[in-house]
Amino acid sequence: MSQQATRSLPRPWLAGLREAIPLLGGYVPVAISFGLIAVQAGFSTWEALAISTLVYAGASQFLFVGMIAAGSPLWLVVVMTLLINVRHVVYAPNIAPWLSASRAWPWLMHGLTDQVFALAHTRLPQLPASQRLGWFTGAALLAWFSWIGGTALGAVAGEELTRRWPLLGEIMPFALPALFLVLLAPRFTDRRWSVALGSSIAIALLLTVNGLSNAAIPLGAACGALCFYLVKLDSTTRGR
Repeated sequence: MSQQATRSLPRPWLAGLREAIPLLGGYVPVAISFGLIAVQAGFSTWEALAISTLVYAGASQFLFVGMIAAGSPLWLVVVMTLLINVRHVVYAPNIAPWLSASRAWPWLMHGLTDQVFALAHTRLPQLPASQRLGWFTGAALLAWFSWIGGTALGAVAGEELTRRWPLLGEIMPFALPALFLVLLAPRFTDRRWSVALGSSIAIALLLTVNGLSNAAIPLGAACGALCFYLVKLDSTTRGR
């Protein structure tokens, strides 16, 4: 690449910010919903913001607020939160090969959400090693701040918003699943990804229908990872 072309490229963090903008369509509505639910469950606005800032884990936050409000013991809340977030065990090995050497990465992993992972897994291999840290920083920070901002809006004005526009309260829970679908749809063009994603969806739906919604995400993710590995192993064996 010529020096002139290199200069014309946007700064890595700015490119990360720009490419993460579509994530806001799912983050902000769900964050508003969380802020509203947290306040209704008895948490203060500052406590809701602290949860979104420090925990920053979507489904785990809703579970955390619900279990605390129901008087569940702290050890059970911690165990269930960890169980839902066990899917990050799948994320780490898939994104690690694209992380350049830097001490900043462990801190930035706080921003590794499902959607940021899906975006990073596609974009990081396409970027030069020198630009990956900046790109991930921009994308992760935009997603994180939008989640915190949405929580603040929901905690302060969530009731007023849903009272004035009742339909808003109905569509907010579907924003994040819709965003997942948009991010995952291109992967169905690959046989290995199709098998892994299809099995994950099937297991998660089966568990949810049978009243095991808390276990649906981690077990569905584990099943999908296993299928992904087995199909890859089968393809490697046939290629020999």
